[in-house]
Amino acid sequence: MSDLLDHATTPSSPPATTPDPWWRQAVVYQVYPRSFADSNGDGTGDLPGITARVPHLVSLGVDAVWLSPFYPSALADGGYDVDDHRDVDPAIGTLEQFDEMVATLHAAGIKVVVDIVPNHSSNRHRWFRDALAAGPGSPERERYVFARGRGEHGELPPSDWTAVFGGPAWEPVGDGEWYLHTFAPEQPDWNWDHPEVREDFLTTLRFWADRGVDGFRVDVAHALVKDMSSPLPSAAELAADDLPDGAHRFWDRDEVHEVYRAWRAVFDEYDPPRTAVAEAWVATHRRARYASPEGLGQAFNFDLLRSDFDAASFRRIVEENLRLAAESGTSSTWVLSNHDVVRHVSRYGLPDGMDEADRARWLLSGGTDPAPDLERGARRARAATAFLLALPGSAYLYQGEELGLPEVADLDAAVLQDPTWLRSGHVDKGRDGCRVPLPWTAEGPSHGFGPGPSHLPQPSWFAAHAADVQDRDPRSTLSAYREALAWRRRLRTGEELVFEDAPEGVVRFRRPGGWTCVTNFTTRAVPLPPGRVVLSSGAPADELDGELPGETTVWLLPAD
Repeated sequence: MSDLLDHATTPSSPPATTPDPWWRQAVVYQVYPRSFADSNGDGTGDLPGITARVPHLVSLGVDAVWLSPFYPSALADGGYDVDDHRDVDPAIGTLEQFDEMVATLHAAGIKVVVDIVPNHSSNRHRWFRDALAAGPGSPERERYVFARGRGEHGELPPSDWTAVFGGPAWEPVGDGEWYLHTFAPEQPDWNWDHPEVREDFLTTLRFWADRGVDGFRVDVAHALVKDMSSPLPSAAELAADDLPDGAHRFWDRDEVHEVYRAWRAVFDEYDPPRTAVAEAWVATHRRARYASPEGLGQAFNFDLLRSDFDAASFRRIVEENLRLAAESGTSSTWVLSNHDVVRHVSRYGLPDGMDEADRARWLLSGGTDPAPDLERGARRARAATAFLLALPGSAYLYQGEELGLPEVADLDAAVLQDPTWLRSGHVDKGRDGCRVPLPWTAEGPSHGFGPGPSHLPQPSWFAAHAADVQDRDPRSTLSAYREALAWRRRLRTGEELVFEDAPEGVVRFRRPGGWTCVTNFTTRAVPLPPGRVVLSSGAPADELDGELPGETTVWLLPAD
């Protein structure tokens, strides 16, 4: 395996055929800055911590890093409540340290993607403070979505809409007016019909692109433009099953694409053009518009993330998304975990068929009802990851999944930070369990995360998952990720994929150059197809003995 690791850890080693543009088949590693690495012992991850851990990213073999928000914030929503879109939170670093991090990543051959949060600001943003001070009817309030309340004195909210995090979507300001917050009250929604809002975000895009940022991940990209004309519909009317495409008052309106055409013009001012990927939770047939060359260029495909570990489901999702990508002239994206969902080791260890509400109840039980089979979850997770990395398109990895981390499901209520916990009336613990700071070492006050305690407590079992422990183990999840990424880089020659016949419960497809990926989703062994196994998510190739074990993925080269 040493030649593979050498190939993976040498940043100057290009793939056999360099994709153009770079993002079409990139492996992008998501960094949640506050939980990645703490350089100064204050319990919060920071930019110098990221810079110091670049060797880990190089050894892993990723093409790009996506940074979740690092902007000034009161952390009402983990940094997605942004005070200033063109600065760094002092707890995380400075602009100079941001520049140093970008330079270090670029020197290692790693691109940089940053989160942009355009649906809302924080309630501490200068423009929102101006709006509150200026009063009803002022130009300052027109930058946000303010509306007169119902009732004689405006004492009732303008509508009965609910926020994503629970509770009313409207917040009173004491003068008869209310402001819309699709998420938390600390996150007032921008009015994207206002030209100053549109122009200010173009300035923000140029600000970061001028600092060397290669691309942007666009938070809730489908939510910007809103129809607030009277009368406002009820929540029940908004949730109607027969609502025509583009007719929702604030989700996925057609006008949002005017915004992204203007953004594309900014991206194309640069050489090479900057890129973007939309977080757009929309119907599958609506996703292509966000990913079009005239728009953002790519859109997240969360379908595998929402699927059970099932052969028919995985194949259908791949076929559908490759077709949509071809129609829009882009490449697909693939993801199994991120900062918003239960980690996939735990999901795959839970009974099949559980939905988001079921997992919320599971978290509420402290992860005990039902008890997950984490050994099976880890086996399925490695198989699913090897499947994902064999696909054409870009792959998004979430920090810690290369360590095989399960969800920390038993966090005490006293330490929870996610606004969902409070806004849901303590029935949804939220997303803190996947945001616990990483274990870099088996020893230390925060397992190497920093010189002091971490902002979310780490369980003692993190020690067994620590990067320094796995680094010495050729059969660890970390070693498996390094090997898979090295082979992906070596074999990446095109974007074609052809499915081949396989037994029931098995998915097999061929890639350019004749190599194949085979995943056995069942629990029984099946005959191993002909070819030379170069990668196995489970037992090493020399132990397979002509059979592909259950819940295992292999990559095969044509037989010599």
